[in-house]
Amino acid sequence: MLWNKKIIVLFILTVGVRAETAEAWSPEMVIQMKSISQLDISPSGDLVAFAVREALIEGEKSEYLNQIWLTGTATETPPVQYTFGDKSASRPRFSPDGKHIAFSRELSEKSQVWIMRTAGGEAWQFSYQKESVIDFKWSPDGQHIAMVMKNPKSEEEETEEKEKRDVILVDQNFKNNHIYLKRFTTEIDTTEADKVTSGSFTVNAFNWSPDGRLIVFSHSEEPTFNSRSITGDISVVTVANKTTTTLVDWPGVDADPLFSPDGKTIAFSSDGGTTERIGLGDCFVVSAKGGKPRKLAETPNRSVGVRGAPGIMQWSKDGKHVYTSDYEGTTTQIYKLDVKGNKIAGLTAYNGVISNPVISSDEKKIVFVGQSTEVPAELYVSDLRKFDPKVLSTFNRNKDWPEITKTERVSWKSKDGLEIEGLLTYPLGYKQGKKYPLALMIHGGPAGVFTETFTGNPSIYVIQYFAEKGYAVLRPNPRGSTGYGKEFRYANFKDWGFGDYEDIMSGVDKTIDMGIADPERMAVMGWSYGGYMTSFLVTRTGRFKAASMGAGLPNLVSMVTTTDIPDYLVAHMGSEIWEDYETYEKHSAIYRIGKVTTPTQVIHGSNDLRVPFTQGQEFYVALKRRGIDTEMVVYPRTPHGPREPKLLMDVSPRIMAWLDKYIDRGQKDVQADGAKP
Repeated sequence: MLWNKKIIVLFILTVGVRAETAEAWSPEMVIQMKSISQLDISPSGDLVAFAVREALIEGEKSEYLNQIWLTGTATETPPVQYTFGDKSASRPRFSPDGKHIAFSRELSEKSQVWIMRTAGGEAWQFSYQKESVIDFKWSPDGQHIAMVMKNPKSEEEETEEKEKRDVILVDQNFKNNHIYLKRFTTEIDTTEADKVTSGSFTVNAFNWSPDGRLIVFSHSEEPTFNSRSITGDISVVTVANKTTTTLVDWPGVDADPLFSPDGKTIAFSSDGGTTERIGLGDCFVVSAKGGKPRKLAETPNRSVGVRGAPGIMQWSKDGKHVYTSDYEGTTTQIYKLDVKGNKIAGLTAYNGVISNPVISSDEKKIVFVGQSTEVPAELYVSDLRKFDPKVLSTFNRNKDWPEITKTERVSWKSKDGLEIEGLLTYPLGYKQGKKYPLALMIHGGPAGVFTETFTGNPSIYVIQYFAEKGYAVLRPNPRGSTGYGKEFRYANFKDWGFGDYEDIMSGVDKTIDMGIADPERMAVMGWSYGGYMTSFLVTRTGRFKAASMGAGLPNLVSMVTTTDIPDYLVAHMGSEIWEDYETYEKHSAIYRIGKVTTPTQVIHGSNDLRVPFTQGQEFYVALKRRGIDTEMVVYPRTPHGPREPKLLMDVSPRIMAWLDKYIDRGQKDVQADGAKP
């Protein structure tokens, strides 16, 4: 391939390359952080099952391993590991009587359902399907388990694949996801599950009715990322005769359906009958027999459940409320929505990020994963009516982490007066009156958001790693970010690279005015949309001494017809490229490449379909031909972001090595007015 000849792939593992002390925020240090997710609470409310993920990086290994753990909801009960081995186990689900736990286990590259007794003992395989089980749920009486799997290949297709005649016909012969059913037994049963749904749609999410006679599910037209982001309807299937009835089929995305305790009503998240590709999700209810959906109270951010955002959790046991979660500024919070009225009540006031929340069936307890900028993620429990979290685990908090520098929420006004918020992390050893180099980090999306997660988390950009190296780190949430409501999220419509540029640069000026950032030592970096903005910034200003564009999209003209989410880009640009070519060109940094003077590093994954590899290649080749100092780092086997821990560990140090070529990290004794952190 042409790019193999022109680009030096700079993949060198960081391990052993840079001399780091044990006290430093090195890649080896941060990768030890354990991730907690996929919570489920027992019917009695006294046990919580969850998955714990750790990175395996010894020798040739570069992968993540999940195992199932259990703990009591009483704080004196320590967590106990339930699954072991070299294969991941995840998604634990208690049976309705609490006596068994179903979970996913990966064997031979296929994910199947396994069962084990809650009291302990050996697990046994439950499902024996040709395809991986994507999701599963116990029936209310515990007699069956419903599973979602994609349609298997036909015998003819399998033969063609073996004989190397398996030609791919693009956008044809989709393997849709459908619901399958299998009776629960404690005996080994290798028979395959019975298919319950069929048709030219793909199932995305599902839930049982309380009496077990019906399954409600959301579905889209095709099993593509793009289709799931613009289409989604709600239907129910009668288990006994496999008859499917559509309940909600208006335009846009309808998702995450959930039966009320009496089975008469279904709650779901929705765009509200219009295609809102930029991002909108409110909670609706509809009769289980069909009819006109009705919207409940809006959360402040209006991004409940749609397209992967926090969403509908569960109904109250009396059927009068629906519990939801959503972003709120730089935090996430839990809300209670009245079903018959238009009232909303905030149940939490958490200074950080709540994820994976579950509520006990008696509604007395809420269990969740919590973290803040200075406290790593752990499992917490709280009384639901009086929020007062108590920690249940010590996977991360008892580790002797290096010194954690302070992060604070800051705000400023953009050029047009719009209020913008962001997070500022101070450099290690910060002293008032000294100016420090600034690392400006821009999030993806654009409807992403920088939240108050732990700043030592392993990620593409490890915040504490940069702070320890002497950088002040600014992470702005410019217009287009989620967390601040629909109008703010839509404020960059047909305005990529302009209004958000002013928001970001006003934040940079804020840190300078605070006496923290040295205007002569500034760097900019970002991934995905953050990479796009990085490319845009270096074409509009020479204020940055170095830049790093990660998975960036500098050419919207070529991007819109090569990405796997064309509708997302079209939604922001307002029309198709053949209808308004000028808008796509106006918002593409590549057409102003002649103005770039900033040394710019380009990073991309070789298997990226979201932002195709050629986007990074275009910018790199143009910079190189112009004589602008550049390098291109290509991570093999990588889609839209590193998935292997060793590759993830490589990113921040590689960026730092690039910045060190152009920015002196030594602190300057410069007197300046500024607030203490």
